[in-house]
Amino acid sequence: MRPIVSFDMDMTLLDHETFEIPDSAMKALDMLREHYVVVIATGRDMDSHYSRKLRDLVKPEAIIHTNGTKITVGDKVLYESFMARELKERLLEFARNHGLAVGVTIGDEDYYVHPERVTEFDNSRWGECGRRYCDPWKLLDMDVPSMCYIGEPEGAALMEQEFADLKFPLFAEKRGADVIEKRNSKAKGLLRLCQHFGTTMEAAYAFGDSMNDYEIIQAAGTGVAMGNGDPRLKAVADYVAPHIREDGIYRACVALGLIKA
Repeated sequence: MRPIVSFDMDMTLLDHETFEIPDSAMKALDMLREHYVVVIATGRDMDSHYSRKLRDLVKPEAIIHTNGTKITVGDKVLYESFMARELKERLLEFARNHGLAVGVTIGDEDYYVHPERVTEFDNSRWGECGRRYCDPWKLLDMDVPSMCYIGEPEGAALMEQEFADLKFPLFAEKRGADVIEKRNSKAKGLLRLCQHFGTTMEAAYAFGDSMNDYEIIQAAGTGVAMGNGDPRLKAVADYVAPHIREDGIYRACVALGLIKA
């Protein structure tokens, strides 16, 4: 029985300053594989156009995608859930009326109300925007596990007041938020994977940096917050790793006895 070690992607494995995974983190992942099940637990759909290269680089045994709304083990889909049409319609209508950029990337295409705000965000972050925008109202007839909000925290707070059945954990850089049904979480995804691999939550390790990691950090036997992470996450973590740019993943794995230096 190999315990699970799960890693968030953005600002846990992937450094947003370089948009690369540090070599030391890759070394740690390779060393872990012999004795642990390496899992990615992320707000991304790791099968999407924007994430497939990272998925293939990390080579996880399993993935908790889009905050627990999809779970895959290799090519097998272990669990998947989708937002109801009525909920999607209410959310998009509210976002449109309040000038909020809400939508989702599916495959290689982007479906957002107020896409101009997404373009502005991409240009400020990467200096370009290569998105392929489509009619967001097509989402009403598509399988949508979760959505994203791009904008300042005030917009997420506004939607949180309106939608009791949704949660809006902010991105690491606080310029957007995941839009998730409260029935789903990374923590529930981790539980499903523990059951699949015949191991326990108590034996599991979970690494993260932002508020969509809050539940999984609490639920895992050992929750690890990155040194660059949200202070609220650090407060509930069992261990606080060094900053991502200070070989945080590798040094934490050594300190916790998961690998040898």
